[in-house]
Amino acid sequence: MVIKMGNILYLECRSGISGDMTVAALLDLGADKEVLRKALKSLPVQGFETKISRVVKAGLDVCDFNVILDKDHENHDHDMEYLHGHSHGEDGHHHHEEIHEHEHHHHEATGEHEYYNHEAAHEHEHRHEEIHGHENHPHEEIHGHTHHHEEAHAQGHVHAHPHEHRGLPEIRRIIEGAEITERAKATATRIFEILAKAEAKAHGVPEDQVHFHEVGAVDSIVDIISVAVCLDNLDITEAVIPFLCEGKGTVRCQHGILPVPVPAVVNILEAHGIPVEMTDVEGELVTPTGAAIVAAIGTSSQLPKQFVIKKTGIGAGKRAYERPSLLRAMLIEETSKEQGQEQSSDVIYKLETNIDDCTGEALGYVMDRLMEKGARDVHFLPVYMKKNRPAYELAVICDADQVKALEQTIFQETTTIGIRRIKMERSVLPREASAVMLKGGELKIKRCLLPDGHVRSYPEYESVIRLAQESGMSFQEVMEEFLQAVTGKR
Repeated sequence: MVIKMGNILYLECRSGISGDMTVAALLDLGADKEVLRKALKSLPVQGFETKISRVVKAGLDVCDFNVILDKDHENHDHDMEYLHGHSHGEDGHHHHEEIHEHEHHHHEATGEHEYYNHEAAHEHEHRHEEIHGHENHPHEEIHGHTHHHEEAHAQGHVHAHPHEHRGLPEIRRIIEGAEITERAKATATRIFEILAKAEAKAHGVPEDQVHFHEVGAVDSIVDIISVAVCLDNLDITEAVIPFLCEGKGTVRCQHGILPVPVPAVVNILEAHGIPVEMTDVEGELVTPTGAAIVAAIGTSSQLPKQFVIKKTGIGAGKRAYERPSLLRAMLIEETSKEQGQEQSSDVIYKLETNIDDCTGEALGYVMDRLMEKGARDVHFLPVYMKKNRPAYELAVICDADQVKALEQTIFQETTTIGIRRIKMERSVLPREASAVMLKGGELKIKRCLLPDGHVRSYPEYESVIRLAQESGMSFQEVMEEFLQAVTGKR
């Protein structure tokens, strides 16, 4: 089928990644604030308000997304003294990070607030009228000192009420009840499932028995759903995330002192093969929610050889480390994917031989061996040779550097005594491996760019089979879900 290509997101995670940093970067990239507000208002969750503002960090004007919890849901995630047992401002390395909000109240004054705790709305409105009635009011620092929550989930930083210890079933109901697109629901669900699996492994319990306030915390829910909504609004279909930078040392949680990276992050990095670079920064740069977002949306760790940057956004973090807490996001486009580009040409080799004295089992084994050795394609054609003897023509398509090894395999595994080698030119459409999120999980697909700028997209057979087996859906149901995901039509 033919569809229009979506956008490619590049996340530069040299200062790590967290949920609120990701939301802020996507908003700075152009995600619609009104769409996000509507989505958050529809959540059957109370106890929070959000603020979108501009702050100056490391001399840069960047976006900040803040989830402000009421007193019954607040956590210590922003409290550097609690997390690390001392004030980072005392050693001179981090003081500039802690005071940037104090020095730029004119940025804080541009913050936009939304209130979602209907029971406490009047109290919040009165308090914030006082806070924001004067640009330079000292309470403006509330913007920078209610750091997002989600990393607290794996470390027990949230003081949630017992009845709010939500597991995956409760989270799924919240997502399903939200007024967001199906694609956004699938992305949010995927992030939570990755997070739940990591937490279950860390705590040594089955996933369906995990009732952990870390993932069910109000601020975790807001951050993750906000990320999903913004990605959908920006029409992100691919995300390139080369690697994550992580700190070192320890961090305090409800259960005690944990090493950095914390267990949930380690489990996610391990399960999804995410490249990581360890730095000398004392502190936690990658939060469990940040790692789960990368695992859920990342389609590649390799940047295109050449690309143009269409737009850039930067999101601010709240924690104060010696490395500025910033996440830079870019919308990029490969230079080889410009509309109207002609098909590129390359050279391949075709190896041929006729075989009339091998069994069918032997030929089947030969095909498997050739594919394992790197052949692009292998096929057999029934032919008649001299004296009308039935036989098969073996044809192997390969790159130049594979010719010698594949010819050796053909001689070893068949009875042939000669191989024809043909150098061939071909015209190919630009293509790439990608993935889409379905309700049952991730489906790997291929995208080919047509000369008119449209994209032909189709699923990988093995991925369809795997998803059908894992989700319990039929092959046809997976295909129907795929069509809905890429067209938006039901």
